[in-house]
Amino acid sequence: MSTTYVRSADVERKWILIDADGIVLGRMAVIIANLLRGKNKPYFTPHVDCGDNVVVINADKVVLTGKKIDDKMYYWHSGYPGGIKSRSMRQLLQEPKRDMVIANAVRRMMSKGPLRRTILSKLKIYKGTEHPHVAQNPELLDIAKLNSKNSRRVVA
Repeated sequence: MSTTYVRSADVERKWILIDADGIVLGRMAVIIANLLRGKNKPYFTPHVDCGDNVVVINADKVVLTGKKIDDKMYYWHSGYPGGIKSRSMRQLLQEPKRDMVIANAVRRMMSKGPLRRTILSKLKIYKGTEHPHVAQNPELLDIAKLNSKNSRRVVA
């Protein structure tokens, strides 16, 4: 038997719409990373971009489980001695770029390199319910129905 490899030009890409309202961040990021990478397709090839385009709406209503909102810290270094900086998840969720939490979660689930940068260009994240990709007719993927652990009710 011979292994068949698909070329990037032969890939049929779909547009997928995901509503992040009440969905657990980590579980949603895994699903998005697999869709962007193309791992759900039978002709998946590791070195080829064979994934779909993903549009995420209601990114500001994503949910974290447990005490991660206070305990989870993001660290980075300025490059100078003593230049370690950190922010908690609560601080990141209060900033204007709240949708970057989803982008960082998905980005960190992929291997580094030029292919990751190409794949992440197909991820579109929006805070509200409106998005400019209506003309592409994205199919709605209900993550909450895939597994009961994927969503949490927000208690006010």
